[in-house]
Amino acid sequence: MTGVPQQAGPCVVVAGGGTAGHIEPALALADAVMRLRPDARVVALGTERGLETRLVPARGYPLELIPPVPMPRKPTPDLLKLPLRVRGAVKQTRDVLDRVGADVVVGFGGYVALPAYLAARGRVPIVVHEANAKAGLANKVGGKFAARVAAAVPDSGLTDAEIIGIPLRHSITSLNRAALRQQARAHFGLHPTAPVLLVFGGSQGARSINNAVSAAAPAFAQAGIGVLHAHGPKNTVAVQSVPGAPPYVPVPYLERMDLAYAAADAVLCRSGAMTVAEVSAVGLPAVFVPLPIGNGEQALNAGPVVSAGGAVLVPDEQLSPEWVVDNVVPLVADRNRLAAMTAATLGTGHREADEVLARIVLDVIRK
Repeated sequence: MTGVPQQAGPCVVVAGGGTAGHIEPALALADAVMRLRPDARVVALGTERGLETRLVPARGYPLELIPPVPMPRKPTPDLLKLPLRVRGAVKQTRDVLDRVGADVVVGFGGYVALPAYLAARGRVPIVVHEANAKAGLANKVGGKFAARVAAAVPDSGLTDAEIIGIPLRHSITSLNRAALRQQARAHFGLHPTAPVLLVFGGSQGARSINNAVSAAAPAFAQAGIGVLHAHGPKNTVAVQSVPGAPPYVPVPYLERMDLAYAAADAVLCRSGAMTVAEVSAVGLPAVFVPLPIGNGEQALNAGPVVSAGGAVLVPDEQLSPEWVVDNVVPLVADRNRLAAMTAATLGTGHREADEVLARIVLDVIRK
């Protein structure tokens, strides 16, 4: 084929743009493929409006841009318009697949997945991975003609899905929190030995979490608990330091999540699929506050860890400074309870999901 790079190994095209929840599993798979097959090439599909324009090049992978195709969350009359919206995207995606010499397309849902599946159908083998407890429409479509389908948890709505967990960064699955604890505490300016609660609400922050936790700052200080609080780049939290108490450290964004996890004894956060998987993999006891919009998948994502005893779930509308004082402060101060929750959390993780999925992908190519 004219213009296709000469290579010894396979070309894997990953389609997982839009949000970090779609992009990070795709990049974790890419890293695992390269560990197993150093002669392979991985090319990412994305759109100019997604986080992939920053995340993918930073990880060293080429990014091919295609038009976004927003998917309705549920079957609606808007679905009738999809053929018109996807036609151009599918044509451009086929051109990319031909140009890079794709041997397999691996989709993770989101804006990029549907045109990738339709462009690859009948031409290039497809592997689908679903991270959420409820599969989105794009993955439901792709799953119907995929060679293999994988999912993070059972009952996602995808037929014959292999349950493998979510591919995570090697820096997370290999994280030794105890060994990094001192360095991590120093990096963020936290107390070297006091209990620390890690707080974040996603890459943009979460106002309800910010308000409830920051208002409880005096109670954390009185209990001798430090806080590392990522409030989001467009938000701020005002917390007065208490002399002699462990610091309450607000930051806009956490570039080093590995150090944040290592510094913490517990975490309060949303329960997106990637977040639940990472927290479980590193063994952090969690207080999950599901995002109150969408189709309820965040509460479902947290369900297995909560049932195992590794996490507590509180609805967003019930999260208040008083709830934090009454429930979170005593939890973080109770080392025995934290240890039991850590053991339960670790039992729910899938630390090898990246290489399991990589082997599935490579096996599909061989067939």
